[in-house]
Amino acid sequence: MDKNMFTISVFTENQVGLLNRISIIFTRRGINLESVSSSPSAEPGVHKMNFLVFGEREALEKVVKQIEKCVDVLRAFLYTDDEIVYQEVALYKVPTVRLLDEPNLERIIRVHNARILEITRDYTVIEKTGHETETQALYELLKQYDIQQFIRSGRVSVTKSPTEHFSCFLEEQEARRRRIQESGK
Repeated sequence: MDKNMFTISVFTENQVGLLNRISIIFTRRGINLESVSSSPSAEPGVHKMNFLVFGEREALEKVVKQIEKCVDVLRAFLYTDDEIVYQEVALYKVPTVRLLDEPNLERIIRVHNARILEITRDYTVIEKTGHETETQALYELLKQYDIQQFIRSGRVSVTKSPTEHFSCFLEEQEARRRRIQESGK
């Protein structure tokens, strides 16, 4: 079976140690995490974690079910790249003297739609937002200019669906709660 790239989005309560418990699920199944990102979601009090992984759909569907068994996990979803809109952010730190002395460096920054975040006498920080292939391509070009530091964020994503799948889940849970409450009266 072919391994493909998937994004697993996990909606959680913000609890200490939860990321560790979720990452253990991947470790036990021998699945490497390509990237991880976490932040508050649009739903108050709910956080969203994105895990970028290579794997087979069937195996990853089992992982999603296992993740949902964690106490503080509200819901998890498995997406292919064509089901989401996603980006990463990369930062590159190069010596400012190279920017001043090498006219080609400024052209590279412009061509790659990157931007300069900070310039000091010693260094210049460049930011590039895009897919991994784009941020990596800029990295390969900047290597010749003595990159001092480089970092790329984990994948952040939203679904292409007109509605957030997690919001639908919450609506179903609320309707279920009301039915139970009304049947108890």
